[in-house]
Amino acid sequence: MSKRTADAAGDGPLKDRDRPEKMDVDDATKDMGEFEDEFEDEFESEDEILEAGVDGRPDVEREAEEKDAMEVDQGTFIVGRNKLEAGQTLAPDPTTYEMFHSLSTPWPCLSFDVLKDGLGDNRKTYPATMYTVAGTQAETARTGENQLMVMKFSGLSRMNKGDGDESSDDEDDDDDEDADPILESKTIPLKSTTNRVRATQLPSQEAGRPGTTLTATMSESSDVYIHDITPHLDSFDTPGSTVTAQQNKPLSTIRAHKAEGYAVDWSSTVPGKLLTGDNDGLIYVTSRSDGGGFQTDNRPFQGHTGSVEELQWSPSEASVFASASSDGTVRVWDVRSKARKPAITMQVSQHDVNVMSWSRQTSHLLATGADDGTWAVWDLRQWKTSSDSPQPLASFDYHKEQVTSVEWHPTDDSIVAVAAGDNTVTLWDLAVELDDEEAKGGAGVPTDVPPQLLFVHYLKDVKEVHWHPQITGSLVATGEEFSVFRTISV
Repeated sequence: MSKRTADAAGDGPLKDRDRPEKMDVDDATKDMGEFEDEFEDEFESEDEILEAGVDGRPDVEREAEEKDAMEVDQGTFIVGRNKLEAGQTLAPDPTTYEMFHSLSTPWPCLSFDVLKDGLGDNRKTYPATMYTVAGTQAETARTGENQLMVMKFSGLSRMNKGDGDESSDDEDDDDDEDADPILESKTIPLKSTTNRVRATQLPSQEAGRPGTTLTATMSESSDVYIHDITPHLDSFDTPGSTVTAQQNKPLSTIRAHKAEGYAVDWSSTVPGKLLTGDNDGLIYVTSRSDGGGFQTDNRPFQGHTGSVEELQWSPSEASVFASASSDGTVRVWDVRSKARKPAITMQVSQHDVNVMSWSRQTSHLLATGADDGTWAVWDLRQWKTSSDSPQPLASFDYHKEQVTSVEWHPTDDSIVAVAAGDNTVTLWDLAVELDDEEAKGGAGVPTDVPPQLLFVHYLKDVKEVHWHPQITGSLVATGEEFSVFRTISV
């Protein structure tokens, strides 16, 4: 980020009342001797003197210096090192973004999920299109004020770098920068605000057709709503298509929880299998039947002494999941256990563990984010018994406010995105190591900025950040508004 001030350096021109009085040249030369023209050898004609300007330099040279003086106060704002002064604001440096768009919704959407689509994987062309689902946080609790929003973002163009930009690998996208972003939405009325929403896609029964897209919404009322949003997604790209009131109704409502919660996750290995956790520390498993209905096991998994803040199914083992809690622990469970107790309990923080992410590429890596601003990476192979006290593979206390979201890159197990209460999204490369000069704290090497920190993105009140699984290196974050961006560093 850049910080900007409006101050300019340099002397201004003389005012009329400040100009010296005219001298009598004859008298002056008697006292000063022979008068020498300092420009006599440099300029041969009056035209050249006029072109040079009042201070003897070409106008272009002088204007360039004045421009530099105006920009002398611009610099990089580093969270934890710099403070904004009165009148200063943060502005993104456009040269660091491949793509950057801000999109607003009627109410803040503090939880969302990115939906996989049928437009292809590893997309790099512009303008880009993506689909998301989000739950609102309306100021009033009146019926209909809060909604589940199914959204289509289109016209997401690359940043306009100006003439002479040769960084693009695509030769056929010369007009990519001219597109305007468009947000289309279909809404489903909800009875209360959304604490967390997650989506899954069931496999299609017909070859060549997209599967059914389901969402699970953890609400402030403690109910969990499961919706089929496939008709809403189809309506974006089918002219004349409408969504009926019946299609807005939930397929199922889970009423097992007696307290509200924030933890929910769909299994990536067992279609339609859902985990939900609440502030009482209880975790329930809901399964989808062959007939398409949902059944919740009324025997909860319990063991946490605080609220369940995050749940994640193992990306490789169908019966295993992990939970993170305000009691500072992460626990690993097996749904086949009759005792309904955790197989492993690990104290990972003295503070609330708010969020967690299980690497899809390397299934023994788990990232956690805590209330003190620290986030860490753990090797689950070291968590063999609850009596062990392994150290994290990496730990960073760069953020000074609570970590609100953490997520591994979908295809690179060294890249992690983190969102925090200091209004920033940070990108990290765990593969970066200190060289000899940096390790010794050489001149010009900042000691309070980890070398693994790749990028800092500012978003007021940011809550969640997610990578797009099909648009290479692109992220979506939500806070006061939605940010859709891709940096040139990832």
